[in-house]
Amino acid sequence: MKKVLIICYYWPPAGGPGVQRWLKFVKYLMDYNIEPLVYVPENPSYPIVDPSLIKEIPEGITVLKHPISEPYALAKLFSKKDTETISSGIIDEKEKQTFFQKLMLYIRGNFFIPDARKFWVKPSVKFLTQYLKKNQIDVIITTGPPHSLHLIGLKLKEDLSLPWIADFRDPWTSIGYHDKLKLNKRSERKHNKLEKQVLEGADHILTTSPTTTADFEKLTNVPITCITNGFDEEYFEAVDLDTEFSLSHIGSLLSDRNPKMLWQVLQEIKREQPQFDKDLKLKLAGRVSNSVVKTIKEYGLEKNLELVGYLSHPKALIAQRTTQVLLLIEINAKDTQAIIPGKVFEYLAAKRPILGIGPDDSDFFEIVSATNSGTCFTYFEKTALKDHILSLYKNYKEIGLASNTSKISQYSRKALTEKLAFVINDLIDEKSQ
Repeated sequence: MKKVLIICYYWPPAGGPGVQRWLKFVKYLMDYNIEPLVYVPENPSYPIVDPSLIKEIPEGITVLKHPISEPYALAKLFSKKDTETISSGIIDEKEKQTFFQKLMLYIRGNFFIPDARKFWVKPSVKFLTQYLKKNQIDVIITTGPPHSLHLIGLKLKEDLSLPWIADFRDPWTSIGYHDKLKLNKRSERKHNKLEKQVLEGADHILTTSPTTTADFEKLTNVPITCITNGFDEEYFEAVDLDTEFSLSHIGSLLSDRNPKMLWQVLQEIKREQPQFDKDLKLKLAGRVSNSVVKTIKEYGLEKNLELVGYLSHPKALIAQRTTQVLLLIEINAKDTQAIIPGKVFEYLAAKRPILGIGPDDSDFFEIVSATNSGTCFTYFEKTALKDHILSLYKNYKEIGLASNTSKISQYSRKALTEKLAFVINDLIDEKSQ
């Protein structure tokens, strides 16, 4: 049986989307005659914790752990709230940032390159070098963000000549929040240099979207394979739909992920149809930026709003199945076209109508359309969005809302793991020739 060492930061009990991808790959790799070993920090500072995920770790899997030194513990001494907010990716608009938030962003961007987990690189290389000299491993895999973990793979490949796959769950320098880190020119150059070294040093690169694949193909000749995130084919007992006309978003809503057009449309329909005001329930589960909540209230939707808070993964899956309509919202920016939120695939499996809003030519638009799972709109299609919501509401009142989702088996975690296994085996065969 072939063995792969997976180096990751997010691992149970970490919560949120970052942990799901490799937890599920690990679950199914054994089915393809590949034994996964996982290397994770011993004492991480996770912004979100979900203990329910611990039971999903397959029995018998080797999990190596080594201490990590992170600056977040020190930062929390000054402002725990700001530290947890920024570390989870919720960054206020520039004019609303406190002095401490601005200072933290500047320090994070210019003193912790590529990210705040950089101090784990050298001790990890030392620890893993000793382990790998005593234990046979066929392939090393690193997954980021945090992208500092790719530097561990880069160094291990240089020192031990082991095949290395770099998995990018999100882009590096082109990710949406990169320009909010208040980078000086020297820091920007360093980020670009490190990104180039990783893209050119890996033996194979994995991405999660077609756009990221195309962007990376301009920067490197290393083979690239797009393996999206997916859903697990889990058994669920039948659940009852919400009695209200519920529009639910499951996951974080960042400051920039604030579709004012949607809030305005809902406000207008409320004014035009009094019964809609009584039926509407806007349910937001997960971390929600204060600026998003404030905007929703400004559009007169406060009494329709339900802030659910963070849900464990099992509860989030149930919430997706009980809602009338699932909201899928992405930031209106060119650099978010490549972002396919992990929730997209669980939304597909939930088989509830999806209402998506994002930038033009978003990769997730094509997935929603091809699977007949909903309708997506740009931020400039207010009239079409309003007409669609009115149509959904009419069906909700007269016959009930149903989904016609199809062709989603390609996004099952097992099918995606089969694709990963092919990449791993192909790389091993190539290096053995």
